[in-house]
Amino acid sequence: MSAFDTASDDSQQVLLDTYTELLTRAAQMQVLASSEQWAELIEERTHYVMLVDKLRELDERITLDDTGKARKAELLERILEHDVEIRRRLVTRRDELGKLIGVSQKQRDLHRAYAPQQGGSYQDEPSP
Repeated sequence: MSAFDTASDDSQQVLLDTYTELLTRAAQMQVLASSEQWAELIEERTHYVMLVDKLRELDERITLDDTGKARKAELLERILEHDVEIRRRLVTRRDELGKLIGVSQKQRDLHRAYAPQQGGSYQDEPSP
């Protein structure tokens, strides 16, 4: 085996290890989304995006052999499975928040409409 082959094998392994790390992060993000730990999910996503940027650079420099390409495809498929579940949970959360905002706006509108009739006044901001 030549020095080039060894370097190539090492760089392929670095690329595949980075995809494996991305899979681990995607799985962790799915756990956070499933347990509705939204702040932690946002923080984890920051690390995930940084890893994606690193992968973009590595992918441009490293050419995988057929075995490496097959492993990369397998890892990407598993990453995308987690991504689909995370997105599903985020859409559900968005819908929940939309309903809460709608209820809050209706309560505010009702208070504005009926507070003057009750002799009270409604102010958006408290007086100094």
